[in-house]
Amino acid sequence: MSALVGVQDFSRLSPNSGRRILIVGGCGGIGRPLVKACAEMGLEVAVFALQRSIDAHPVPEGVIAFAVDAADDKSVKEGLSALTAQWDSVDILVFLVGFMSVPPSTIEEMPIEEWDAIAAGNLRSAFMVSAATLPLLKRGKEPNIVMVGSSLAYNPISGESAYAAAKAGLVALTKSLAIENAPKIRANLVAPSAIETSFLAGGGGERGIKALNSGGDEWFRKMSDAYVPTIPMRRIAQPEDIVGPILFLAGPTASFITGQVIHVNGGRVTP
Repeated sequence: MSALVGVQDFSRLSPNSGRRILIVGGCGGIGRPLVKACAEMGLEVAVFALQRSIDAHPVPEGVIAFAVDAADDKSVKEGLSALTAQWDSVDILVFLVGFMSVPPSTIEEMPIEEWDAIAAGNLRSAFMVSAATLPLLKRGKEPNIVMVGSSLAYNPISGESAYAAAKAGLVALTKSLAIENAPKIRANLVAPSAIETSFLAGGGGERGIKALNSGGDEWFRKMSDAYVPTIPMRRIAQPEDIVGPILFLAGPTASFITGQVIHVNGGRVTP
């Protein structure tokens, strides 16, 4: 029998106090409550985010933040170099970066530049960040990766083909990370449905500013009356609904879970 059996503290499903967690996209709609929860639990927290996001949503006291564009290889490497100057290891990597087409654009209408931008922002960025962080994770305690994807990877909607395809690729990347780095490093993915954040209006970056000129989240509001009844829980997800599953996957009681997808969508998608 494994020595692990019988020694777990099942009253605590989150990472242990003192663990080092790097949250990429930590100033976003899911990132802010996740950072807050981790800091309150006594984790050491580092955040990668765009400078404008850090300026708009300063991190809590005790959290270290680095201005990083996850879609830019040079910026990612510079961020990891700066982090390494303060930390010699990372225990948990959480990847929250992503954006969709706002307003939606069909395959026939979508410019190739938009497809490339979404693929780079959602999938290429995850590859660059995880690859660059692996050396630090290999020196961590019970190291693991938690990616945040989307239920659209399994159940696309019209106008979001690039986003759905990128998030489907993120599932495969996560499984590959799990296979290649077991048993030392675990890797799992949380796949949420629509979440009540500025993401639906294009996010907090330059794309969000441009999306405001096209109506922001008006596209989603128009379909919400039809969308919500398809969710058995009869509501849109809140950021806190995603924080719990992330912390569970990152914690010690998930030590035998790797290469898996946890669907958090109120029952709308049950693959």
